[in-house]
Amino acid sequence: MKQTIRCSGPLSRRNFLKIGGLTLSGLGAAGIVPWKLHATDTPGPSPDTAVILIWLPGGPPHMEMYDMKPDAPAEYRGDFRPVRTNVAGIDVCEHLPMHTRVADKFTIIRSIAHTFSDHGGGHKRFLTGRDPASPVGFVNDHPMVGSMVYRVRGQRQGGVPNYICGADGGRDGIDVFSFGSAYLGPSVHPFTVAGDPTDPGFQVRNLRSIHNEERLGERLSLLERLNTTQNTRDASGAMAAMDTYRQRALGMLTTDDARRAFDLSLEPRPVRERYGMHRYGQRALLARRLVEAGASFVTMVMENPSFPGQSFPADATYNWDSHAVNCHIFNDSLFRFPMYDRAVTALIEDLYDRGLDRRVLLIVTGEFGRTPRITYADGRPGRDHWPQAMSLIVSGGGMRMGQVIGSTNARGEVPRDRPLSPNDLWATMFHHLGIDHNHTSFLDHTGRPMPILPYGTPIAELQ
Repeated sequence: MKQTIRCSGPLSRRNFLKIGGLTLSGLGAAGIVPWKLHATDTPGPSPDTAVILIWLPGGPPHMEMYDMKPDAPAEYRGDFRPVRTNVAGIDVCEHLPMHTRVADKFTIIRSIAHTFSDHGGGHKRFLTGRDPASPVGFVNDHPMVGSMVYRVRGQRQGGVPNYICGADGGRDGIDVFSFGSAYLGPSVHPFTVAGDPTDPGFQVRNLRSIHNEERLGERLSLLERLNTTQNTRDASGAMAAMDTYRQRALGMLTTDDARRAFDLSLEPRPVRERYGMHRYGQRALLARRLVEAGASFVTMVMENPSFPGQSFPADATYNWDSHAVNCHIFNDSLFRFPMYDRAVTALIEDLYDRGLDRRVLLIVTGEFGRTPRITYADGRPGRDHWPQAMSLIVSGGGMRMGQVIGSTNARGEVPRDRPLSPNDLWATMFHHLGIDHNHTSFLDHTGRPMPILPYGTPIAELQ
């Protein structure tokens, strides 16, 4: 049947503009009262490890990237062909040539799957480790894994925020990508960096330097008075979460190292160009700078890859949602893959070159894959949502790289061997971070203990 309804991908532009951003400044300005935190664990010492999550919303096409099927019928295999990498037995798409040189430094996982085919349901299922109450919508029933990490580890004094997210301007609302913290409350939302980091006018909000010590002293005094007044009027602690935001802002305003971590202009020009002077590349570079500066969990959303002032082609789409009604999947891939290829491989190489490969685990994924069989609209090819099969890559973390874990059947439809779930990926991540996912829980709104993961086992092949 001919498709006529365009898929808006993860939340339409009109809706996310209505949501707005629950960023550091936006919480107080919006007059939102955060929940009181409840948790069975308390933040304490943790190993010096970190995670970078590169999020590809919309669903990257696994059969155009990391799980190509050159022997499948034409209506499945598509236009692209696999090429060999520097590791025998690992092939990737011909339009990811930089991947071929660093395959020994990443691992492809081809057998993760779930059952939620809507963007909202897929985001919630993948990012929280639980089946959502509703298969649609982006508001979480349970916390996103980044908020769980932040709740366990807490905020380090005088440094960069421990949990940071980068996204396009207008796409930084907490529910655009199901990054919400549910019953953990907004004090464990990410510090959000919105906008195009390649734009000459790009600035990180809430990061202005205060050079006048007298003025800073006045602000500190005012904060203390506000805190005292608040505590007297709010004996129940309902405003406690707001303190977290103030402390994060204060730490960043008074710490040069924190401000410098966000300043991409401090990187040598050849390094910036190696990553690519586009949103994908500069966000990847910013992620490396932030984990190097001490952040525990950094999420960078890669949607529109275009250069400053450049619109994306008519046959391309904003994010990775490559339906035929949205774009020509092969033309879209030819537009986006070179920037993705450069950004991700530069990040992998940089982590290894700088000795961060044991400390930092890189995860690159979206919420699901695409339908193995190609569909058409107005003569244009595309692929629809497909959670039954997907591919992702991981790198670093002191783990075993240069391998492929799992496989799908001959047409890329379902896992053939080593079936895994998103929970196994998160169990692997928590193990890397030194968080005991089997014995860590939080209290939900009703006071019930909720385990950090209901199930999941670290992926043995990576250990």
